[in-house]
Amino acid sequence: MSDFLAAAGVVVAAAASASAILLPAGRTRSAAMLAAIVLFPLLILGDQWHTQQIVDLRHHTSRIAALAIVGVVVVGALAYVFRRWPILLPLAIVAALPFRVPLHAGGDTANLLVPLYLVIAGAVIAVLFRDWTVPPAGGGEAGDAAPTGPAARAARLLPMILAAVVVLYAVQTLYSEDFSKGLQNVCFFLVPFTVAYGLLSDVKWDRRLLTLVLCLVGVEATAFVFVGSIEYVTRSLFWNDVVIRSNEFHTYFRVNSVFWDPNVYGRYLTLVIVVAMAALLWVKERRAFALLTVLVTLLWLGLAQTFSQSSFLALLAGLAALAALRWSWRWTLGAVAVGAVGAILVVLLVGGSGKIRINIDTSGRANLVSGGIELFGERPIWGYGSGSFQVAYRGHQAKKNVPVSISHTEPVTVAAEQGLLGLLLYVALLIVALWTMTSGIRGPPSVPLAARAAVLAAFVALLVHTMAYAGFFEDPITWVLLAVGASLAATPAVRDSA
Repeated sequence: MSDFLAAAGVVVAAAASASAILLPAGRTRSAAMLAAIVLFPLLILGDQWHTQQIVDLRHHTSRIAALAIVGVVVVGALAYVFRRWPILLPLAIVAALPFRVPLHAGGDTANLLVPLYLVIAGAVIAVLFRDWTVPPAGGGEAGDAAPTGPAARAARLLPMILAAVVVLYAVQTLYSEDFSKGLQNVCFFLVPFTVAYGLLSDVKWDRRLLTLVLCLVGVEATAFVFVGSIEYVTRSLFWNDVVIRSNEFHTYFRVNSVFWDPNVYGRYLTLVIVVAMAALLWVKERRAFALLTVLVTLLWLGLAQTFSQSSFLALLAGLAALAALRWSWRWTLGAVAVGAVGAILVVLLVGGSGKIRINIDTSGRANLVSGGIELFGERPIWGYGSGSFQVAYRGHQAKKNVPVSISHTEPVTVAAEQGLLGLLLYVALLIVALWTMTSGIRGPPSVPLAARAAVLAAFVALLVHTMAYAGFFEDPITWVLLAVGASLAATPAVRDSA
């Protein structure tokens, strides 16, 4: 694939996925979704055509045919299931979020969300079949009037900001110092996740579906904790040689369960704990209260086994958001301020001072942050291009073999790669997202306050985690929370006695 065709394809795929969240439901939008999910594997295949893994496959046509047949059958079966039982579509997306398959791409091992890609593809086929076989109905769905008010306006603005983020990132691959990495980020993450956002925006998030989602993530997280506990007891991990080697030199033992990274595992458990705590704070039935208490306790034990500092900090942020919503934001803010002062005093009086000490305590991340800020200072407007942090950072270091791919701080990564153009859109997205999730949250929506509180608190926890570990746009949970938050905010306000 020529560089020109690859670059044009990246922009077209991004534009198609952006159309999936900007256009109203209908044939044009479903066609845009189909174009996006067809283009992204083709672009990846073209980019990786000469890598050893693809070369090996090219010499085994029977293996390629078998994989293609299996993929078509799975996607077709999922499309039939989603068309027959639409409620399974959002549940399948949520269920597939944690599962990654390690594959080699660009010389590195990439943990790809293959199950999620298959689910999204099946969902797109189901939606396409629906839109192109059922005559379009006039006047909107079920005769519902378009919701109004600040929350609804924010919910309509959110997909516009998201679409701009995706298209800008794709355009900035054109001058990236690591075009292949930028292309992979667009195709593996931004394009399919944007399509998933469009699919979930059509869903009616009523009490029944929200309850099913809570049960689903609770069961999955419990299973992950069970696996992680086996690792902790046996002192053996299933994969990730880096973590296995690091455990040999530490006095503590970190687990990763079915996840590649203990911090990613910790992030997932943190978000489920926050969602379960939201339900626990507003639940009225004793049995549900007892079950949620057991679930939160179990997940906390699993989280402790990760020794993920970023996850602990994210959990505190999510719980603080819940406390502010459940009781008083003033008292919560005061408690957070006192805790922050205490943490600073502990670092200064106990942990020592100086850049060297800080860098050791943060596993070298202080250097990554300062290096990213230096990169931003050199190209403050447009940055070094999408996906270029690793190449640009190594190019500006005396030691060229520095093990780094991102700055581990999302705004620093965005600033270094995309400059002010990307940074302003990133900040705008956060503002609009928080505006959407908080607008009218104490009003009389058709869903319980606990649901909106859970989404808001989980988003806050995720945001804090990305400040210490990055991965904001590359985590599909971000896009799910944005889609659900926007849908709940745009729900017409009607009285609900529950």
